[in-house]
Amino acid sequence: MALSGSALGEWRKFWFLPLAAALGYATSVLHVYSFGPFIEPLQQEFGWSRAQISSGLTIASIVSAVFCIPIGILVDRVGPRRIGLIGILLMCGSVALLGTATGTKTNWLMLWVGTAIGTLWIQATVWTSAVTSRFEASRGLALAITLSGAAISATLFPLIATWLIGEYGWRFAFRGLSGMWVLFVFPILFMCFRSAHDEAIKPTKAANPEPKKVLHGLTLAEGLRSPALYKLLMASGLFSFTAIGIVVHFVPILTDRGAEPLAAAGIASLVGVFSIIGRLGTGFLLDRFRAHLIGATAFLIPLVGCSLLLLDGSNPMYQALAAAIFGLTLGSEVDVIAYLAAKYFGLKNFGALYGSLVMALSLGTAFGPLVAGAVFDQYDSYTPFLQLTMILMGASALALFSLGSTPSADGSAVTAH
Repeated sequence: MALSGSALGEWRKFWFLPLAAALGYATSVLHVYSFGPFIEPLQQEFGWSRAQISSGLTIASIVSAVFCIPIGILVDRVGPRRIGLIGILLMCGSVALLGTATGTKTNWLMLWVGTAIGTLWIQATVWTSAVTSRFEASRGLALAITLSGAAISATLFPLIATWLIGEYGWRFAFRGLSGMWVLFVFPILFMCFRSAHDEAIKPTKAANPEPKKVLHGLTLAEGLRSPALYKLLMASGLFSFTAIGIVVHFVPILTDRGAEPLAAAGIASLVGVFSIIGRLGTGFLLDRFRAHLIGATAFLIPLVGCSLLLLDGSNPMYQALAAAIFGLTLGSEVDVIAYLAAKYFGLKNFGALYGSLVMALSLGTAFGPLVAGAVFDQYDSYTPFLQLTMILMGASALALFSLGSTPSADGSAVTAH
């Protein structure tokens, strides 16, 4: 199906925005997708358990979750541009500082508090708020491209981190990865990242300035009373708990079953490659079919990946297929949640209401890797966590199935379900 004239007009005017936002979103998960290769070197150097090592991600994600709604409100008030630019610098700097870890638990957790502060300013709300303010007719595809930033992270960061660790050690790897990334990303965002919110607050000297775009949707109170919000919260939290738990530990999952570290990182990079396919495919489908059904179906796919790892996790073909399957789903989850949030709640308070969903995603990210590490420490195997993943993924899919058809994209027709 061809893009409508309205959609083509959006892309002609703002084609650069989703691409820039994708790089910003990639930075927001820098610490998540690059972390797997660091687990074994940290374990060897400090003698920590995998749960202790993963506790840093837990701290960062909990702090991020607590401030998701306030940051969303701030995005609605001042626009995402300034928040995102500041956040890029804070995030890359804080990840670089992880290379200064001394080996004490207090020092490790304090370094991750710094990373948590960085994540506050570059959470998904910042990037999706900008894109949804510019795109309506082709919003699904625009969000898909934006959130493909996670695919960039999942593809590049494990490989770069593994190579840097092998050549220069884990301490330099934290600094090198962060330094290269900020030098690449910040100039692009400075030139290209500006939303309708930012234009609305930007002073203009034009004789006939364009009227400020009116953003329709639910009030914050109406959104908080909507049953759809709590179904989306359930789906978001359960999905990120299991999926991120597996992805963060994916390299150790494979090395524990006999794969060499660089080979395991190569297989893990398939998660990123296929998440690009998943995101673009999901974005195409969201603009054409019922979004809650697309999302529920996507959330069921990881059951196949878990089954392959449980059946014969040492088989390289099964490992690659599992990575591809997890990638396809990781390429759709945030897209679906952001798309449904815009549909159900509108854009008037999108930052705040979507921020609550990002909070659920962050809490899942906080505890998923921690529980996966604790399960391995207890059972010397990731098998119980893979089994738990199958159960919780099914529950998150049911939550989306129960939503019902989404309302019209017209702001006047947005209603709570």
